[in-house]
Amino acid sequence: ILINAAGNSGRSTIVDHPDSLWNAMLEVNLTGSYRMTRTCLPGMIERGWGRVVMFSSTAGLVGAELHGAYCAAKHGLLGLMKCVALEGAAHGVTCNAICPGWVASEQNVLGVSQEAEMLGLDVSVEEYRAMMAEKWIPQKRFLTPDEPGAYVAFLCSEGARGVTGEALKVTGGSMW
Repeated sequence: ILINAAGNSGRSTIVDHPDSLWNAMLEVNLTGSYRMTRTCLPGMIERGWGRVVMFSSTAGLVGAELHGAYCAAKHGLLGLMKCVALEGAAHGVTCNAICPGWVASEQNVLGVSQEAEMLGLDVSVEEYRAMMAEKWIPQKRFLTPDEPGAYVAFLCSEGARGVTGEALKVTGGSMW
């Protein structure tokens, strides 16, 4: 079982996007998953069984202003997932992606606080998350990390042996 869950993010307009940020986004969000999958896939094929789960994002399904590199990397991850699903299918290997929306995680604390600051808001991370959820998430809340985790557990089970090449959204009803 391989879970490709590394990720990072950064904000910039395309016009002002530094190459260093672009390269970092692709290296962590796409190239790392490619390298891990390339390393693990031969053993899975040899054993006739394997599960690969890629953590993409709703940003891998839609574009998002100020997130050009992140969106490009997450879209690329979905393309990689589909290729691995096709190459592994005849060998008992499945590959799928989870596309979470906003998750109340330690990983997004910095991004959420930077966004609030960019908007000139003097609020805590929790307060800004609540404002975002009220505006953009139909369930009016950020996901908890265990919610996408439940999808991962299912995708790695025998019950999901017929599921491959799928991008599963876990969003609380939001598009982003």
